[in-house]
Amino acid sequence: MSTTNLFCTLSSTRITKMIVGAQRIVCYAGPGIQFEPAQAMVNIAAQLGPEMLTVCVDFDERVMRMGYGELEAVNLLRAAGIIVNHAQGMRQALIIVDDEGYSFTPTPLYLEAESTDSNTINAIRLSNEQVKEALARLSPAAKAIAIAQAVTPEEKRRISDLPVDVNSSKVEDAQFIEVGASLKQAPPVKFDVARQVRVFEPYFQYVELNLIGAAIQRHRLAIPPGIQKLGGSKDLEGRLKTTFELIEKDGKLSSKPLENDLNQIRKDLTRSLGKSYGRVVLKAAKPHLVKRIEEFRTKLVAHQISVAEGLQKHLDDSRDQIVDYYKQHVIESPPDELVGQITGDVSENDAKYWLKNQLDRVFPTAQILIQDMKLEVSYKDLTFETLNQPDFLSSIKEAYPMADWDKTYNDYTAAGEAHKNG
Repeated sequence: MSTTNLFCTLSSTRITKMIVGAQRIVCYAGPGIQFEPAQAMVNIAAQLGPEMLTVCVDFDERVMRMGYGELEAVNLLRAAGIIVNHAQGMRQALIIVDDEGYSFTPTPLYLEAESTDSNTINAIRLSNEQVKEALARLSPAAKAIAIAQAVTPEEKRRISDLPVDVNSSKVEDAQFIEVGASLKQAPPVKFDVARQVRVFEPYFQYVELNLIGAAIQRHRLAIPPGIQKLGGSKDLEGRLKTTFELIEKDGKLSSKPLENDLNQIRKDLTRSLGKSYGRVVLKAAKPHLVKRIEEFRTKLVAHQISVAEGLQKHLDDSRDQIVDYYKQHVIESPPDELVGQITGDVSENDAKYWLKNQLDRVFPTAQILIQDMKLEVSYKDLTFETLNQPDFLSSIKEAYPMADWDKTYNDYTAAGEAHKNG
């Protein structure tokens, strides 16, 4: 891939072409190495000998999760007898084939696909002297190759006097197994998928707003079986059956005004993408949503205070209504549980005491009901599974008709395309 340009483009495919044409030596250093160049090294090692190839990478699972290299590429090299050295923190990259060398910035595939566009500059061509010095300063093995390739005694001495700048050590079996196990336990995401998701990530988040425990008007308690057996008339009809409504549905302690306010927030600042997807919020509108949520929380606290002032009395009154409703039945047909506890006939006080004792087991206190009131807010990022649904774009367009989503979706499609041209 020899070029006279000082600034140029290097991709894994172009690096592979350089390696295929190697006549004497190959030196590669970088955060990681991709499979294609590694395969070319294995092939050329059969001609040059594995000792004429040097590889230095940051052999770390985090590097591979970022898409700087592949575990299988390192495995391929080691299996072919090519020594792979580990240099912690290595981020700049170097490729030297014979007398041609480049310093370049490798592409983290988690963030973007490798580009073959000549206008995407990521490499600088090294001079002959820089190639020799880079070899000498990279590792002892590379330095030995540089000395062996030197033509004159003076050049050999000069290279020999250069210090090695990079601390590195051979990737041993234990280290390889450890990194491999970590990647197997938690495999890296597919990089094209991750890039596609990031196209829409700046625009949306799923959001769920749930008002919990405020609807005390919907609370019903089960009438204890011992009381149900007493029977009764049609008094309290609508509230008292086998269950009892603690609060009248349209009473002033109802949470309906709060629920209306929260529904208005949902309607104004979030959009439903259908039952399959849930609701989303534009990230541009999220700060405003957060502000409205905080205002709503203030209203919720005020509602709790208002409810606390009258709720316990209301609960006590409701319990007294049940006691008054059933006490005569208890007196006339006392349950065995009560008969077994008293001597003599059942009095009104006995009936009330027994009924209150039964109801205490199921009646909540106002404090418990108020403590349970809260607003739950959760955000979730979009997933590839969602984005890949055939009706996702149409759902977005329908929910947000004022925006042009076609360009964004085209970018999404392009982010998943493979870049194979070298």
